[in-house]
Amino acid sequence: MSVEQTPEQAPEVVAEAEPVVQAAPVVETRRGMWSDGSGDTSGYGGIVRSVEMPSGVQPPYGSWYDAALARLAELVPDPCTRVVLDRGELTIYVAADKLLDVLRTLRDDAALRFECCASVSGVHYPNVEGEEFHVVYHMQSMTHNRRLRVETTCADADPHVPSVVGIYPAADWHERETWDMFGIIFDGHPHLTRILLPDDWDGHPQRKDYPLGGIPVEFNGARVPPADQRRQYR
Repeated sequence: MSVEQTPEQAPEVVAEAEPVVQAAPVVETRRGMWSDGSGDTSGYGGIVRSVEMPSGVQPPYGSWYDAALARLAELVPDPCTRVVLDRGELTIYVAADKLLDVLRTLRDDAALRFECCASVSGVHYPNVEGEEFHVVYHMQSMTHNRRLRVETTCADADPHVPSVVGIYPAADWHERETWDMFGIIFDGHPHLTRILLPDDWDGHPQRKDYPLGGIPVEFNGARVPPADQRRQYR
């Protein structure tokens, strides 16, 4: 025979807390699939979609993230401007003036111990005013078998971030490539020169506003202009 329990007698069920998701910033609104300009022949011209940055979240984050970020905050006051947890990957956004303190702490503290900066790369968001350039650092902890993405931003009008070569020497060539492709200046780099293109090359090819270029092609008496003169591709 079952015994019914009153609400006062029933055991309390505590649901596991989930991260609080913040609104996702919209980068731009795109129409069509991949091009503008000439008439659409793809059938995708009616598509309208918003390009959004991943949403920020508030704690608790779950896994090892809460303890690691709490430890980082003990050692560096207000280390993050935003925290993103997307597809099981953690990204912390850090102001450029705190970048070196954060990365040095991530490397040196025993509870964190991100010994390896696997890569440094750039991203160009021309429509995000004041934060047109993002620099992304992919971190790995060999000690704790963890991965973390650190991201900082700078403006197109003043594209400067501090070099991390003094903390992670392997970032030397990564920063040179990011400068070469995006024009982001890494202050304090020991020898910031081009690494893929000739020293006298004009511009930085992975910026979104860099012209596609091309070579005019003649075929059976008809001339086909360079790609960037036929259609504006994204």
